[in-house]
Amino acid sequence: MTQKNAAGRDALLTGRSRLMDELSTASRRYMASYALFNQALADHLRLHPTDLQCLNLLGLEPGPVTTGRVAELTGLTTGSATRLVDRLERAGYVTRERDAEDRRRVLVTPVPERMAELGAVWEKLNGSWYAMFAAYSDEEIALLTAHMRRTVELSAAQIERLRGGEF
Repeated sequence: MTQKNAAGRDALLTGRSRLMDELSTASRRYMASYALFNQALADHLRLHPTDLQCLNLLGLEPGPVTTGRVAELTGLTTGSATRLVDRLERAGYVTRERDAEDRRRVLVTPVPERMAELGAVWEKLNGSWYAMFAAYSDEEIALLTAHMRRTVELSAAQIERLRGGEF
């Protein structure tokens, strides 16, 4: 390798290192800002932040789910998921019903009227998000979407590691 090529490689690595540092700082601020936004929204709705995100995830499911599925969706233990469902039921956001096909199973069903209330709040907030994303090209939106999907997968794996005591 020539001295010129080595200098170019070192400059590239330095540039990459700088970018990775910027990414690290930006991602920490991003995650903190989202956590704080989630807390503010949960406070506004008088919910626990995890309960709010559970409702968000339940709204993406095609139908009623078991408490075990709530645990899977949230990364919580089954005991914690049961307490979460208890809170949501007391607050009127979900109901529990015996599964008609398997009476041993209990299904958690979001209450449509309460979910509509949440939807109305999200609708008021979404306009700002859509306006922000309007500045991006279709390719950039696709990149952001791919990144978010990969982040969800990695987060689930990291939750599993932490809960499994591997860390």
